[in-house]
Amino acid sequence: MSEGRVELRREGHVAVLIIDRPERRNALNEALWHALDAALAAIEAAPPRAVVLTGAGDRAFCAGMDVNPDNPQVARLIGAVQRGDVGPAAALLVGLRRIVDRLADLPVPTIAAINGLAYGGGAEIAARCDLRVVDPAATICFSEVRLGLMPDLGGGVALTRLLGPGRAADLILTSRRIAPDEALALGLVNRVSAPGAALAEAIALGAEISANGPRAVRSALQIIRRTPSLSDEEALAEELRSAAALIASGECAVGIPAFMARRTPDFPEA
Repeated sequence: MSEGRVELRREGHVAVLIIDRPERRNALNEALWHALDAALAAIEAAPPRAVVLTGAGDRAFCAGMDVNPDNPQVARLIGAVQRGDVGPAAALLVGLRRIVDRLADLPVPTIAAINGLAYGGGAEIAARCDLRVVDPAATICFSEVRLGLMPDLGGGVALTRLLGPGRAADLILTSRRIAPDEALALGLVNRVSAPGAALAEAIALGAEISANGPRAVRSALQIIRRTPSLSDEEALAEELRSAAALIASGECAVGIPAFMARRTPDFPEA
């Protein structure tokens, strides 16, 4: 059985990350977690203007954590579970959360191309991206409580912020499957793609974002991300500071003349 890999490629200003272990529905084992961490480090070293995350094949975005005993991360927990020892579980989750936080903290927009099922941790990772494009045949399921677990990659917090406590409770506590149309109506996803086109449409969305001022996108994104944790007064003050700094950066000296001349601006990298 393949341990899988994470492919990183560039399409213009868009970085594309592909979780590649289709025979296990792209479930994340120890090797894949390490590969994802390394790919994120490479993105940090040479930042694109947008990042798209998807799964290999046409069946799965990501089935979440590989809970089979042949995953060394699971094997190391068995004895601790039998002893009721919380330490090893906490250590594992801290390590996994660091990787997912690394994705969520990238300074550029992240887009999940949900090309197939997204279960458990896979649904959580998608929820922690900034935007989500879903295939009409895909299924999303926060399946953890069905296994006697709970969201532990930050997805429960992200889902509550996206949908509110009542809707998040409905999806997490029932572990029910969510079809794309309902996900769109709830605000869980942003767009439903044409059949088989989630990745292509997510890349196109990333390219559309990348055509705008990179400093402007990053500055606006940081306000969008931070606003839920701030009071209105704090958020408005931070928006003002960020907008003033953006004007002073001079990026508008490229964008405004291009707008007035009705031509496409050629923004330098941030």
